[in-house]
Amino acid sequence: MLNRKRFKQWLLILIGLAGLVLATGILALCTGSAGIELNKIPNILVHGKGTADYSILVGIRLPRIILGMSIGGALSLAGTLLQGMFRNPLVEPYTLGISGGASLGVCMNILFKLYAVVGIIAYPLSGFLGASIVIFLVYSLNSRTQDVQSNRMLLTGVMISYVASSLVMLLMALSKSDDLQNIVLWIMGSLDEPDTTLITITCAGSIAGLFVSYFFCMDLNALLLGEEEATTLGINTQKTKKILFIIASFLTGLSVAVAGIIMFVGLIVPHFVRMMTGPDHRILLAASFLAGAAFLTLSDVIARIIIAPLELPVGVITGIIGGVMFIWALSRKQVSL
Repeated sequence: MLNRKRFKQWLLILIGLAGLVLATGILALCTGSAGIELNKIPNILVHGKGTADYSILVGIRLPRIILGMSIGGALSLAGTLLQGMFRNPLVEPYTLGISGGASLGVCMNILFKLYAVVGIIAYPLSGFLGASIVIFLVYSLNSRTQDVQSNRMLLTGVMISYVASSLVMLLMALSKSDDLQNIVLWIMGSLDEPDTTLITITCAGSIAGLFVSYFFCMDLNALLLGEEEATTLGINTQKTKKILFIIASFLTGLSVAVAGIIMFVGLIVPHFVRMMTGPDHRILLAASFLAGAAFLTLSDVIARIIIAPLELPVGVITGIIGGVMFIWALSRKQVSL
C-alpha cells in the first residue's frame, strides 16, 4: 500500500519533472538561429498566421519539440524496463542490438537507393524493419527453451549488435561519398523529421508504451528481488520478461527508425531518476519518461545553438553529456555495479 507521505513525495517529483519538461519545451521554442522572444510567441501563434515567425514556430520547432520529447521519453522508459528486467544498471536499449539492426536497414536503403522509389518514408521504414529483424532473432534464439534466461538474451543482443555494426562498416566502405555522408549523419542521430505522420506515430507509440508498462510495474518490483522470489510471489517471470522485452524493443525500434542512433538517454536518465525516486517502478516509470523527454529536448537545444547557424547531430550531444555524467556518477560511487 502507498502511504500518504510517499504519495506526496511522488506527486511533488512528478510535478517538478513536468515543470522541467514544460520549461525545456518553452526554451526550445524560443531558441534557434532565428531568436523569437517569449513574450511575442502568444501573439504570433494567435495573430501571426502566414508570417515567417509563425512558420518557424509551428512548422519547424513545435514538431521537433514533440518528436524530441517522445523519443527521449521512449528511450528512457525502455532503459528503465530493461534495467529492471535484467537487474543490471549498465543495460540500455542499444545493448540488445536493436540500434545495430536499424542502422543496417537504413544503410542498405541508402546504398541501394530505395528512397528514390519509396520516398522519404523509406528511411524510417527500413530502420524499423532492421530493428524488427533483430528483435525477432534475439527473441527466437532465446525462446527455443522453456526458460528464457535474461543473461543469455542480453549476450545474444550484444553479439548481434557487433555483427550488425561490422556489416554497417562494410557497407560504408562500399558506399560513394554522398551516400557515406548520409549514412554517417543518420547514425549520429537527428530530430530533424519533416513528416508529421511519423511524428504523430512516434508520440502515440511512446505514450502507449508508458501506459502498457504500468501493467507490469509490480512485476518489475518483484523481479528486483530475484526471479525465484518473484515466482514465489505469484509472478510468471518468463511471460513477464518476454512482454517487457517486446515493449522495450518496440520503443527503441520506433525511436531509432525515426531519429537514428541517440545514445545514453536510456542508460543515464534511469540512473539519476532512480537516485531521486528510489527503485519502486510505480514512480520510476513515469519519472524516467518525463526526465528523458526533458533531457533530449535540452540536448537538442544545445545541438542547435552551439555552432549556430550550423547544427550538430543531437546524438553527439547526448553522447558527450551522458558519458560525462556517467563517469561523474561512477567517481562518486552513485552507480552500483
